Amino acid sequence: MTIYQISIFLENKYGKLSEILSILTQENIRIIAATVADTSEYGILRIIVNEPQKAFQLLKDNNISANISDVVAIQTDPTTEDFARTLTLLTKAGISIEYMYCFSVKEKAILILKTNNWDATRDVIRRENIRCINEGELVNL
Repeated sequence: MTIYQISIFLENKYGKLSEILSILTQENIRIIAATVADTSEYGILRIIVNEPQKAFQLLKDNNISANISDVVAIQTDPTTEDFARTLTLLTKAGISIEYMYCFSVKEKAILILKTNNWDATRDVIRRENIRCINEGELVNL
C-alpha cells in the first residue's frame, strides 16, 4: 500500500536542482512525480522514481542529503469532488495530512499523501475501499 518517496534537501543555490537531476539521469532513473517546497535558505525536492533504492544510494554516493520515506498513492477521478471525498474520509477519522501533491495520467489522478498516522490511514483506506497504487503500478502508468 505504501510507496517510497525520496526527499532531497537542496541549497538555495543556482544549478543545484540541475546537478541532482543530472546525477539521476546518468543512471536512467525515471521521475514519476515531483514537487519542490522552498524557503529562503533551502528547498526540499520530493520525488517518486522508478528505482527508489538505487536512486537513494546514488544520491548518498554523491554526498547529497536525502532520505527515503513511505507515502501512499491514492487513485481518484481527476475531479475536485473525488479529491474532496477522499480527503474528507481521512479528516473525519482524525487524520492530518502533512503534505500532498498529485498528478494525472489519462483519466486517473494520483494523490501522493503523507499523513500523521499511518495505521489510521491504512484503516480508512481498507474500510472505505479507497484505490491505492503500488510501486509496480505507479511505474507502469
